[in-house]
Amino acid sequence: MLDGIAHEHDRLAEFLARHRRLLVLTGAGVSTASGIPDYRDDRGQWKLRKPIQYQDFTRNPLARQRYWARSALGWPRFRAAAPGQAHRALAELERRGRVATLITQNVDGLHQRAGSERVIDLHGLLDRVICLDCGAVRSRETIQSWLLAKNPELRYVSACPAPDGDAQLEALDFASITVPDCELCGGILKPDVVFFGESVPAVRVEHSFAAVEQADAMLVVGSSLMVYSGFRFVRRASELNLPVVAVNRGVTRADHLLAMKLERECGEMLASAVTALSAG
Repeated sequence: MLDGIAHEHDRLAEFLARHRRLLVLTGAGVSTASGIPDYRDDRGQWKLRKPIQYQDFTRNPLARQRYWARSALGWPRFRAAAPGQAHRALAELERRGRVATLITQNVDGLHQRAGSERVIDLHGLLDRVICLDCGAVRSRETIQSWLLAKNPELRYVSACPAPDGDAQLEALDFASITVPDCELCGGILKPDVVFFGESVPAVRVEHSFAAVEQADAMLVVGSSLMVYSGFRFVRRASELNLPVVAVNRGVTRADHLLAMKLERECGEMLASAVTALSAG
């Protein structure tokens, strides 16, 4: 078994050695070791109920109350998360000139904190909050202080963490929660991230497709690719006959397009491959 794992490390290191314009696409599996839960199991199925939809958030006041109550509980743990092995290994590959661009579906900013600079935050960043009416931006930390000041009862509620700064909380009268609105125009405030059912900003999509066109190979790390917003770049890489390798536990939507798939924990696998690359 150990020989098999070592062989996979070597195969990944050989792939990294052959390609100097690597496009990396990361998903939630990169950040699970940092304490941020992912959405799907090894079969690509939802682990919990589906996350809030964009239309519900914008049209349903109770949905916003539920969202902000859960977010107030989930934010402290999300904010405290630190980069893991996978983030550090990918930053090291960029420093060595191996990674041309890193597209992440995550909203935690951990790639940048690990040292990666050529990052496209496909789905935005959770540490910003934007007004949907006037476009004004606030820090998520400022909103957190406001939420706890207006809803002091939340200070005494505990809940298990959920993906993307959410929390597992149902036994609460959400109708009693006071939600933030824009102090400039009274508009709806929303985390500056792409919700399910919402479109990725066109400029990010264009930049991501341009990165595919300039790459000589693609590495997918910690993503089932079940969401089309990430899968489309793998499909385009395949159309360009670029080799695509995935490091991910369980099924992916692009299994039929992969040149190689390594079903291992991504942090340990990437760190070992970087070590093997150095030794080579």
